[in-house]
Amino acid sequence: MVLEKTKKKELITGFKVHEKDTGSPSVQIALLTERINSLSDHFKMHKRDHHSRRGLLRMVSIRRRLLEYLKRKDEKEYQDIVKKLDLRK
Repeated sequence: MVLEKTKKKELITGFKVHEKDTGSPSVQIALLTERINSLSDHFKMHKRDHHSRRGLLRMVSIRRRLLEYLKRKDEKEYQDIVKKLDLRK
């Protein structure tokens, strides 16, 4: 599940830290969250797609590690990301 260019650019502009930012943890978390959400919709239709499920689990673990890093480095930014993306309940 690849993100469309327009959606990806929209996410980057919404979470970037500076003008040319494409790789900060907040941008990476936003992009991973969008891909995870699209894969979750994919699994509602294709319940037996175990190969893609493995990729989903990998993306979730990468996002979790990025969130832990962000929480250690900048607590306020972490809280903002979690609130914007509605990650924690």
